[in-house]
Amino acid sequence: MTDLHPVQRALISVSDKTGLIELGQALEARGVEILSTGGSAKALRDAGVAVKDVSEVTEFPEMMDGRVKTLHPRVHGGLLALRDNDEHVAAMTEHGIGAIDLLVVNLYPFEATVAKGADYDTCIENIDIGGPAMIRAAAKNHAFVNVVVDVEDYEKLLGDMDQHGGKTCPKFRKKLAQKAYARTAAYDSAVSNWMAKALELDAPKRRAFAGELKQTLRYGENSHQKAAFYTDGSNRPGVATAVQLQGKELSYNNINDTDAAYELVAEFDPAESAAVAIIKHANPCGVAKGATLVEAYQKAFDCDRTSAFGGIVALNKSLDAETASKIVEIFTEVVIAPGASDEAKEIFAAKKNLRLLLTDGLPNTRESIVAYKQVAGGMLVQDKDVGYVGMDDLKVVTEKAPTEEQMQDLLFAWKVAKHVKSNAIVYVKDSATVGVGAGQMSRLDSANVAASKAGRMATELGLDESLAKGSAVASDAFFPFPDGLLEAAAAGGTCVIQPGGSMRDEEVIKAANEAGLAMVFTGMRHFRH
Repeated sequence: MTDLHPVQRALISVSDKTGLIELGQALEARGVEILSTGGSAKALRDAGVAVKDVSEVTEFPEMMDGRVKTLHPRVHGGLLALRDNDEHVAAMTEHGIGAIDLLVVNLYPFEATVAKGADYDTCIENIDIGGPAMIRAAAKNHAFVNVVVDVEDYEKLLGDMDQHGGKTCPKFRKKLAQKAYARTAAYDSAVSNWMAKALELDAPKRRAFAGELKQTLRYGENSHQKAAFYTDGSNRPGVATAVQLQGKELSYNNINDTDAAYELVAEFDPAESAAVAIIKHANPCGVAKGATLVEAYQKAFDCDRTSAFGGIVALNKSLDAETASKIVEIFTEVVIAPGASDEAKEIFAAKKNLRLLLTDGLPNTRESIVAYKQVAGGMLVQDKDVGYVGMDDLKVVTEKAPTEEQMQDLLFAWKVAKHVKSNAIVYVKDSATVGVGAGQMSRLDSANVAASKAGRMATELGLDESLAKGSAVASDAFFPFPDGLLEAAAAGGTCVIQPGGSMRDEEVIKAANEAGLAMVFTGMRHFRH
C-alpha cells in the first residue's frame, strides 16, 4: 500500500479565522468535502463554500454553550481509524463513520485571554477541550491523517497535495503531527502554569515550559553550538517583542545582552530623567542618568569607553537625532529604545550593520514573573528578582550619615548592582557609574577591578584623579570582611550601600567609621549568577 494518501474529507474548526476562507475555497476546488462547526462553518458558508455541519454527522446538536460538539465517535473514529486495518474499516462501515483525512484546528485563545487580565471564570471558559482531543487523535494517526494547527501551514498543505495529485506524503504528515503535539503541549503548559499562579502555588508538583520559535539562529554562544530563539507569549516589552528596523539578524549573544540592557535601563523612570545603559557580555560597562538622552549617553560612555566598543545600548526614552549622532561615532551592535524619531532613524540608516530595535514601552521591573535556568538533569525555577529598595528602607549604620546627594547616588548604584554579575561592586558619581567590578570570585577583587577601571578612564579623559574619587559604592551582598570595603575607600569611595547581615558586620562598620565612610544597610541582597 502506498504511503501517499488522498485528502477527500476535512474537518475545520478554528478560533483564528485568518486565511480560513481562502483555505476553504482551495479545498473545495480540489474536491474535498468540508465538515465544520459554529463560527467556522458560518464564515465558510457566507463565503459560498459548501459546508456540512458536524452536528449533521454526529446527529447530535451542539450543546452546553458549545462545550460538546466534536466529542463523538463519528468524529474521533473518523480521525483514529487505521485505513489498512480490516477490523477498523468494518467498524466504520457498521457504525456509519466516515474517514476524516484532514483536521484543521486552532484552539480557543486561552493565552490571549490571560494576557488581557481576564477573570478566573472567563479564563476557564477559554480552555479548549474538543480541539486538543481532536488534534492529539489526528496526530497519532498521522500515517493517514493530516493535522494543521498553524495558519502558516495552509499553503504548505495545498502545495503538498498539488505535488502528489491530491494526496499528501508521509514526511509532510509527520512534520504536521510533531507541530500539533508541540502546540497542545504548549497550550497545556499555559493552562497549568496559569492555574498554579491563580492558586498561589510556588512549587507545583509538575511544571511545564513552552515557547514558540521566533528565530533560528546562525549559532549559539560559539560557532560550534546550534541555537534558536523562542518566545513565551508574555508580551513583556523587550528584545522578544521589539520590532527590528534595520541591521542583520540578532545573534544569540546579541539577544542575551540586549535583554540584560533593557531590563537594566527600565529601572529608571523616564518621567524622572533620561537614562542609558551600555552592556557588554551581559554586564553593564556604563550606566547614567541625565537631563537629556545625549547627556546620559555621554556619561555612560565615559565610564568605560574601551568596553563600550561593540556593546549594546539601551535607552529609557525615545531615541532622538542628537543622541543617535553620538552613538554612531563608535561601533555599536544594537540599540534598543521605546521609540525613535524619523531623524534618528535616518542617521542610523547609514550604519547598515547597526541593529535598531523599538519597543512599545519599558518592562515593569516590579512585575513578578518566573525565571528558570537549566542545570544537568533539571531546571532551577525562581521568581525574577524584583526586589526594590527606596530611601525609607535604608538604615544608616555608621557615625556619619550620607548627604542627600550621596543618598541619590547610593540608590542609583544599588539599582545598577542588581544587574551586575556577582560578586558585584559599583562606583557611582553624579548619577553615573564610574567603575564596575563584575563576576569576580571575591568582593575584594571586584572592588579592585572597579577601581582600576575608574583610574584608567580618568587617564584617558585627561583627569588628574580617579573617577572614583568622591563616589558612592554599592555591593550586591554583604562584605564578609573589611578588606573589600577598605579597597573601595582607598579608591575614593565616600559612602557605601550594602545588604548587611554578615557575622562580622560590627567589624565592617567599625572599619567604615575609622575610614570616615558613611554606610547604609538595605537588608536585601542581589546575587546574580
